[in-house]
Amino acid sequence: MLPPTDAQLREQAQALGDRLAAAREHLVTAESCTGGWIAKCLTDIAGSSAWFDCGMVVYSYEAKQALLGVRPQTLEEHGAVSRETAIEMVSGALVHSGASLAVAVTGIAGPGGGSEDKPVGTVWIAWKRRGGYASASVFRFEGDREAVRRQTVGKALEGVAALLG
Repeated sequence: MLPPTDAQLREQAQALGDRLAAAREHLVTAESCTGGWIAKCLTDIAGSSAWFDCGMVVYSYEAKQALLGVRPQTLEEHGAVSRETAIEMVSGALVHSGASLAVAVTGIAGPGGGSEDKPVGTVWIAWKRRGGYASASVFRFEGDREAVRRQTVGKALEGVAALLG
């Protein structure tokens, strides 16, 4: 699968923004491996302040704990790139924002940092609606750092659209 182009991500973000506005929903992002790229795609859309609440970029364990409330035990037992961490990130994003929907991403974009269990391209994405249950999926994206990050942004936006129903 080819990573989405800038034009495709912009189209996807615009469509999602239109849906969020129509539903009167607000979104928060919690990003590790994408470094704020999801938030950037969304806020590139004029009028995004009507439906985008805030974005948090959390690379370190300390930032994940301080800004999102990820438990040290979770990070120690499962690592930053795990279902458990992604779920705590997405839940914490809702706790620490005024948004009604959240998406969180954590992964290994490369070129280094991978392992046999978690190779480069491993990304966990979690989604949650305020008052609901979090869902999370793991992806194994191919390509270089940019390709992994582009694919992550695309899948994250797809999942928010699915959460809207």
